[in-house]
Amino acid sequence: MTAFFALHVPGDPFVLPNAWDVASALALAEAGFAAVGTTSLGVAAAAGLPDEHALTRQNSLDLLGRIGAFEHTPMLSCDMENGYSREPAAVADAVDELVEVASAICGINLEDSAYGAVTDPDVHAAKIRAVKDRHPDLFVNARTDVFWTGMDDLAEVLVRIDRYAEAGADGIFVPGTLDLSTITAITGHTDLPVNVLAIPGLDRTQLAGAGVARISTGSLLYRTALTAAVNAACGLADPAETVPRSTYSYPEICDMVAESPGR
Repeated sequence: MTAFFALHVPGDPFVLPNAWDVASALALAEAGFAAVGTTSLGVAAAAGLPDEHALTRQNSLDLLGRIGAFEHTPMLSCDMENGYSREPAAVADAVDELVEVASAICGINLEDSAYGAVTDPDVHAAKIRAVKDRHPDLFVNARTDVFWTGMDDLAEVLVRIDRYAEAGADGIFVPGTLDLSTITAITGHTDLPVNVLAIPGLDRTQLAGAGVARISTGSLLYRTALTAAVNAACGLADPAETVPRSTYSYPEICDMVAESPGR
């Protein structure tokens, strides 16, 4: 687990690709990535479930267990959404299960939102503390979804970062389409390594200059793969008339699953 912590160097960010099934995780490891995360959207959508609704606990357990059974397993980080519960002890129990099924688990993401809205920062801090009390060697990436849920409030982000740092978080994840000045304000505010999503128009060199320590692909790889599959199928069916579609967006995938029977 120490090796996973060591990957997080502010100003020299590593790319953490996010897998959604066994094959994608193993392919990314074979491509040379020492660590691979999961994408909650990819895991949820592949099972016909909505993301951010705390419904994928068993799916993630099964996936991480299957990945961890292979001989050449990369270091793994699990996207646990909000920990699947409001209760800190229940979140720690879920982490216990993860560690039990996959020894390659080195880190987790815990997000402070559910159902598209941010939650009480004190509740989230209590979850972080509960997990760290049981698993001090596990990298807890505390995700704050202030920007992700549409709030344009940097001050609130910084308050939450401080709260989660006090609770024992090992890293801070601030997803959203951020500009360099916002990212620099965040990295300059905290001593913890800062994780951002891959952002269109900002390359690794620019993010390094802003002090970022980790760049996650989030659902991008899953959405790109799904788009490529659809384009390939349409191209085979009617190559003369097919215009390749652009990459599916996060909301488009969410809407697709929400429209499934029974939802």
